[in-house]
Order: sequence, then structure tokens, then C-alpha cells
Amino acid sequence: MGILKKILLGDKYLIAFIILLSLFSLLPGFSASSNIEYAAQTGTVWGQFGKQVAFLVIGLVILFALQLVDYRYFGGIAVLALPIVFGLLIWTIFQGTTIDGANASRWLKLPGLPLSIQTSTLASVTLMVYVARYLTITRNKELKFVQTLIPLFLPILLTVGLIFPANGSTALILFAMVMVLLFIGGFPLKYLITIAGVIVIAGGLFVFTALNYGDAIPNSRVHTWKNRIERYTNPSENSLESWQETNAKAAIVEGGTLGKGPGKSAIKHTLPQASSDFIFAVIIEEYGSIVGGVGIIFLYLLILFRIGIIATKIHTYFGSLLVFAVGIPIIFQAMINMGVAVGLFPTTGQPLPMISFGGTSLWITCLSFGMILSVSRQIKPKEELEQELKKQSEATIQDIA
Repeated sequence: MGILKKILLGDKYLIAFIILLSLFSLLPGFSASSNIEYAAQTGTVWGQFGKQVAFLVIGLVILFALQLVDYRYFGGIAVLALPIVFGLLIWTIFQGTTIDGANASRWLKLPGLPLSIQTSTLASVTLMVYVARYLTITRNKELKFVQTLIPLFLPILLTVGLIFPANGSTALILFAMVMVLLFIGGFPLKYLITIAGVIVIAGGLFVFTALNYGDAIPNSRVHTWKNRIERYTNPSENSLESWQETNAKAAIVEGGTLGKGPGKSAIKHTLPQASSDFIFAVIIEEYGSIVGGVGIIFLYLLILFRIGIIATKIHTYFGSLLVFAVGIPIIFQAMINMGVAVGLFPTTGQPLPMISFGGTSLWITCLSFGMILSVSRQIKPKEELEQELKKQSEATIQDIA
């Protein structure tokens, strides 16, 4: 018990929900490992599953370590990390065209290591924390738009712009989350509309150029986005991704209310992204729409509920914004992934947080949860806050006297 008290320092309910999600992820993770082994043509099912367990253990270590850090340091760390993130994004773009058949503009292969990281996920959380800090330090200032161009607008434009060409869905989600955070933080609406308008126009010009003058922007994924949207509005069975979407829906139908049982998914063998993009479909096929579908959605909603409670209970403005900045994108990404699996949205390539196979996404999700737990660890009881305010008032009166 003593060890647990030293480890479980943050919000106990949130920790419990995260652990439940982590433990459950091992079940579909093991089941989908056969699909990874088949696609990779290397290793074994147990080897692939062991890799995912290792990713999860490292992620939880990151989570519990970060809860020990004073959350007020995260703003300054984001300022220092932002230039490094820009460098990583640029490096990722120019390192080549493919890695193991995938677009290298999305993954950065680490020299000397059998690992590739998706730099856009790190860039996203860094930018969100940076924006939360900016809103905090400018909270009581009357800003002119020109004053926001370099410290706020430029980092947003650079981050979204560097991610957009190769990973459009992540860039759009990041852009939407930044706009939501700016709105929550009380950023002037007229400036918010201006920033949104400029980024939308810039994105539109990029898409127009890529579609009509493809040679000017090599290795662009704009045609892939166009095909996905057209396929979503006019389904066809003549492409690999249509095959994925059709099989995902079939898995959900096959699962029914109660599911086939753990590890008994048949469609995972014909679903290329069964372990990541469409893991939710495999979960429903094996565990049914009640336990697998509604149960997972309910767990994410419980996490969202705790995020809201922590954000409203913390006594500092930066603490509240930080929780929203790193917490809301996790839930939003989960809803996007599940929406794609059931056919509500076109294919985006967004993983299901804490469940989909992979290292970078899992570690960044754990990093975000760690920051939220760091905030929750410093929530003070109402009585203690009242006493502090009383002492501050008495000290002020004595100074005046």
C-alpha cells in the first residue's frame, strides 16, 4: 500500500479509468497481433504482442513520472521545445519519400534504432501547451492583433503548415483543437476569426496547387485525401481502403450485441489496419456492441468527465487551460477513430488512444495524461484556498498600514 500511495498521487478516478483502458487494450492487442505478424512478414504473434506490452509499460512509466513534475514547468518546457519540434518536422519532411512503403513525411526513422516516430503527435501536444501558456500570460492584457502575430499566430501557422502536407487529418484536428482552446481561453473573437480565415485560405491554396500543379508540390497526399472523400460520398469496392471500410462494417455486423468472444475475430485477417485505424471494429466483433462498443465509449466519456472536474477544481488559470489543452484532443481523437470504424467519417488514419498498436501515439497520450495528473495532484481543498486568500488579504492590509 505504501508503494501505491507514492505512485498514485494524481486523481484516483482518472488513474483507475486509464488503467482499465490499458488492461483492456491488451485483449484486442493480442488478437490483432496475428494481423501485424501477417502484414509485417516478420516475427511472431507473441513477439508483436510483446512489443505492444513494452510500448504500454514505457507509456505508463512516462505517465506516472510526469505526475511528479510541477505542472507550472510545462509551459516553459513547451517554449523551449517548440523550435526543436519545428526542426524535427522539417527533418521528417526531407528525409525521403518512403519508409517500408509508407510516406516518410509522417514518420522519422531514428538513426541506429528499429523505431520510427510520428513527429506530428509530439508537435501537436507541444503547440497546445504553448498556446495554453500564451493565453495565461496575456490574460489580463488588452492585445492588438499585430502583437499576436509573432508569439501566437506564427507558431500555429508553422506547426499546422508543416504537418498538413503529409498528415492532413492530424493537421485539421490540431487546428480545430487550437481554435477551441483559444475560444475557451477568451481570445478575442475577431482575432480568432482572422487566424482561422488565414489558415483556411492557405490550406485551400495548397490543395488547389497540389491538385492542379502536382509537380510543384512533390509527394503530396492531397490526391489521397480527395480519393477518400470521393469514396466516402460514393463508395466503391475497387480500392484497398474501400475494402478496409467494407470489412470494418462487416466486423461490426458480425459482432452483433454480444460478440464472438475474445480472439475470435475472423475479419481481422482481411483488414489491413485491424490493429490501429480499425481496432474498434475488431473490438465490437469480438466483444459485441454492448461491452465492446458502448463500454469503450462510456470509458472515454468517464475520462472526459474527470478532465472537466480537474480543470474546474484547479485554482490556477494555466492549470485549467493545460488540462483542456492536452485532454480534449485525446477524447476527440477517440471519437474520430470510432466514427471512421462505423462509417460516420472518411478514413483519417487516427489511432484509438491507449488501444491502437504503436509507440508514438501511446507515449504522447500517456504524456498528456501525466500532465493532467500533475495538475490534479495540486488541487487544493476549498478551505485551504480560503485560508490562503485570507492570509494574502491580511498581508496586503498590513503593507498598506
